[in-house]
Amino acid sequence: MVTLDEVRNAGLLQKPSGDAPEALERTDSNYHPMHTFALGKDLNYQQQFADIYFLRLTKIKPAVEEIAGTAWEGTVIGGETAKRVERVLDVRQGELCWVAGTVYMDMPLKPNILEDVSKDRWISAPTSVQKYYSEDGRDAVMLEDDSGRIRLVGDVLKSYFLVTGCIIAVMGTENANGEFEVIDLKFADLAPQPKRWSLSKAPKKEDVDMSGTPSSASKKIAIISGLEFSSTDTSYAVELNLLLEFLLGEALDPSAQSELTQISRLIIAGNSVANETKNASDEAPTEKKSHKKYGYDSSSYNPLPSQLLDEFLAELLSSIPVTLIPGASDPANASYPQQPIHAAMFPKARSYAATPGSSEPGWFDTVTNPWEGEIEGWRVLGTGGQNLDDMFKYVDSNDRMGMMEAMCRWRCSAPTAPDTLWAYPFQNNDPFVMKDCPHLYFVGSQPEFGTNVIQGPDNQMVRLIAVPSFSATQEVVLVDTETLDVSRVKISV
Repeated sequence: MVTLDEVRNAGLLQKPSGDAPEALERTDSNYHPMHTFALGKDLNYQQQFADIYFLRLTKIKPAVEEIAGTAWEGTVIGGETAKRVERVLDVRQGELCWVAGTVYMDMPLKPNILEDVSKDRWISAPTSVQKYYSEDGRDAVMLEDDSGRIRLVGDVLKSYFLVTGCIIAVMGTENANGEFEVIDLKFADLAPQPKRWSLSKAPKKEDVDMSGTPSSASKKIAIISGLEFSSTDTSYAVELNLLLEFLLGEALDPSAQSELTQISRLIIAGNSVANETKNASDEAPTEKKSHKKYGYDSSSYNPLPSQLLDEFLAELLSSIPVTLIPGASDPANASYPQQPIHAAMFPKARSYAATPGSSEPGWFDTVTNPWEGEIEGWRVLGTGGQNLDDMFKYVDSNDRMGMMEAMCRWRCSAPTAPDTLWAYPFQNNDPFVMKDCPHLYFVGSQPEFGTNVIQGPDNQMVRLIAVPSFSATQEVVLVDTETLDVSRVKISV
C-alpha cells in the first residue's frame, strides 16, 4: 500500500498542514439612513404640480442671486451698469440687467400633458423618442417666475447644460423681438457640505502596530445596478452566480477572501428585476381572456423574476448587509420619489429586515429612490437612474458625468420632475433640492461606468459615480470608505 508520505514529493497529494484555517469576519458597517424622500400615508394627488417649481425657486433663488450679485456687481458694458431686477416681467428693452428664475425648455418632441388632455388621453402614452432635443432650431429656452416668462437667446447658452426646472440667473438685455440676449449665466453652485461623521459618532481609531500601519485595511462599499433578474433572458445567469460567489467570498483563494471581508455593505441601485412586456402577437388569436379577480390578471404576471431576486438576496444577507434602491423596472411606484419595495415581495429575505416601527435599520434595508444617508461618516446620495436618463433627453450631449455635476451645482437631484419625470405634487417642501452637498453621489442603471471628482467654492469635494448596468457590463463598483477612491471588478466567465 502506498502511503501519503511516499507520494508527497510527486505533488499529487499534500498532507494537511495541521493548522486550523483562520476564521474570517466581515467588517461592520457604520450606516445611518436618512428618510429625506419618504412619503406619508395620506397622499393627495389632486393639488397642482406647479407648486413644486415655486418651492424650488423660493429655496434656491437666494443662493443664485448671492452668487450673481457678487460676480456682476459694478459690471459696466457700453457705459451702462448692470442692475438687478426683481421679476422677469420687470425687464425693459435696451436696459442692461440681470434676473433669476426657473428654466423651462419648450421642445416640440417633449411630451405635453395638455395635449393628452385635449385629446381625451387621460393616461399618458409611453415616450417613444430617445431625445427631446431637436437639431432644427425649434427648441426654445425660457426663464420664468411667478410673474411671467421670457425667451432666452445667445451663444453663451450653448456652453451650459440647461433643462426644465433648474434655477439660474442671467445677465443681458431685451432686444426688439422681446427676447433676452444673455451675456453671462450663473447658478447656485455646490451646497454647504457637512463634515464627516456629522450624523453619527465616529468609531474609535484602530490600534496601530509598531510599524505604524493600521491593523486592518480600509472598508469598502460595493455598488451594483441593473441585475435585471428575468424569467426569459438567461444570457448572464452564470455571471449572476459568479457575482454571488464573489460577494460571499466562495471559490476564491484565502488572500482574496481576506480582502473581500473589507466590503462592509452592498448597495443595489435600481432595476433589479427585468422589464418584461408581453407582446400581443405572442398570444393565440383564439385564446380566451381569463377573468380578472380584484384587478389581478394571473396570466400576465410572472412571479419568477421576483423569486430569483429574493433567493439571491437571501443568500447574500447571511454574510453582508444590503441596501436596496428601486428602479424604473422594479415593483415600486412609478412616480418620483419611488418608495421602498414592499417587504412582501421578499418572503425569504425579509427576515433580515427591521421590525415595523423600529428606529434602527435592518440588515436588509429597502429604501426610497432617490436615497440619502450616511455610510462610514460620508454623506451619500444615490438614485436608480431615472433622473439622469430623463435629463439626458434634453441636451445634445452624451456627457453623463457632466450632467451629474450640473445637478450638484444646480442643487437639485431631479430638476425635470414633474415636467417629464413623473413626481408626487409636493406642496410644502421640495425634497429634490440639495440642502447639503453629498460627499458621494452615484446614479445607477447607466450604459457605462464613469467617475469624477468635483470641487466647490468652499472646498467642497464630491465623488461622482455612474454605476453601469450589470446585465450589460457585468461590472461591480467598489468605493474605498477612507479615500473615496473607486475601482471596478469585472465578473466574466
